[in-house]
Amino acid sequence: MARSSPAVLLLLAALAGVAAAGDIVHQDDEAPKIPGCNNDFVLVKVQTWVNKREKDEFVGVGARFGPKIESKEKHANRTRLLLADPSDCCTPPKEKVAGDILLVERGNCKFTTKAKVAESAGASAIIIINDKHELYKMVCERNETDLDIGIPAVLLPKDAGTKLQSLLSSGEVLVQLYSPDRPLVDTAEVFLWLMAVGTILCASYWSAWSAREADIEQEKLLKDGHEIPPNLEAGGSSGTVDINMASAILFVVIASCFLITLYRLMSHWFLELLVVIFCIGGVEGLQTCLVALLSMSRRFKPAAESFVKVPFFGAVSYLTLAVCPFCIVFAVLWGVYRRWRYAWIGQDILGITLIVTVIQIVRIPNLKVGSALLSCAFLYDIFWVFISKMLFHESVMIVVRMNDHCVAMPSTRPSSFFFSFMVC
Repeated sequence: MARSSPAVLLLLAALAGVAAAGDIVHQDDEAPKIPGCNNDFVLVKVQTWVNKREKDEFVGVGARFGPKIESKEKHANRTRLLLADPSDCCTPPKEKVAGDILLVERGNCKFTTKAKVAESAGASAIIIINDKHELYKMVCERNETDLDIGIPAVLLPKDAGTKLQSLLSSGEVLVQLYSPDRPLVDTAEVFLWLMAVGTILCASYWSAWSAREADIEQEKLLKDGHEIPPNLEAGGSSGTVDINMASAILFVVIASCFLITLYRLMSHWFLELLVVIFCIGGVEGLQTCLVALLSMSRRFKPAAESFVKVPFFGAVSYLTLAVCPFCIVFAVLWGVYRRWRYAWIGQDILGITLIVTVIQIVRIPNLKVGSALLSCAFLYDIFWVFISKMLFHESVMIVVRMNDHCVAMPSTRPSSFFFSFMVC
């Protein structure tokens, strides 16, 4: 426990928060199932193209009614998207729709009414923009009978829907709707778990190994009769920080303030700022880990043990100076190309090395402080996921998490969780 860190506990708390936020696609027996309205709730990917150029991907939820949505991306058609007129689609559109997908706003009539009106106008599907930041289950009323609806319906959260609306002003918009099948064992989730546990195990082993090396060095100095450096005399290694009870509580308070800031100021410029901060931390983490790994090789050991004075930084090893440019370039390239399909690999590398470095620096000195921090983190999750609804009329944690899945992040990231960790 002495080598644990608040970063590890916050990681666990963040993952718990994500789980506590609720999986909207789980089997739900409370929502009414009647003939014509008995689909399972599924997540639906909405991929967009503007003027034949691939753009953002959004995630919505399918309705209880209507046909099942195509599960294979290669079989899903690219269809033109039109803004409904009237926008709520409670009455027939002013113009006929020739197999296009209608984008409509929630309100003024039932979901099934919107779907029927869109189908009668010739639409091939309907995308409904929710009036809240959260996803919502589109169900039927128990007394409804005419539910022979032949087009799929998808609900998007407010932020995603607003952005999709803005794309329509940029030119012709094509969308592709598909809902990948969820396997019994999701390999991405398994990989995510292995990556998280592996990160903690490797960092813990490295931290314990460093402590052991410090103890061995202290014993050698005692045997030789040399004076013990202050950092070894204190029983720790240089560059580490022990947190106390007040720091543990303050840590959760700061995390809450950060979450509120995200909730109130979630915008493009603020997300860009978070990316910059993440890159700076990633550079430091990647550099620390690379220097430690390379120092184990005889070829690089002389460079690791030779130092030069650098203004503002003090004594820095030649190996650190050699590795630093690579780390900066790596982080900058990820920041520039973070929307690329495989950018999540670079994101996870930066995130893992950052967490490992934090574990080396921040320590929990005893079980009392660790228990207090874990308890505060648990209450933090409960409050911001559930109780915050009473104060803000919506779950702050869910809104931040569902805010267009963080526009600044790559749209395809099968195992990346570090930005969600930073946010939640």
